[in-house]
Amino acid sequence: MQYLLMIYQNEVEYAKNDAATSQKMLAEYGAFTQSIIQSGSFKAGDRLQPTTTATTVRVRDGKTLTTDGPFAETREQLGGYYLVEAKDLDAAIEMAARIPGARIGSIEVRPIWVYDK
Repeated sequence: MQYLLMIYQNEVEYAKNDAATSQKMLAEYGAFTQSIIQSGSFKAGDRLQPTTTATTVRVRDGKTLTTDGPFAETREQLGGYYLVEAKDLDAAIEMAARIPGARIGSIEVRPIWVYDK
């Protein structure tokens, strides 16, 4: 089954990291990513640009409305994701717990809805 592992963290606090801390975190992400690629679990994954680059789109009464930034004001922002293959929710949670960002933010684990073709 496929799961989306969404990485949330406070991007303002993360931006306060010094260069060495940022480099260490990037290296940890690289190692984690390589480990799930080698295990065959990796399907996709990317880091997102900051929320200042986001645009929220809504359609109301047939009109497209756009707003700069994310829809919700929260303490943590979606910073990236992994799409993985896992045998069950427990395996997906184990993978999510290994994501470096879990130590400073949170990882939302959500099953992918599979449509019959």
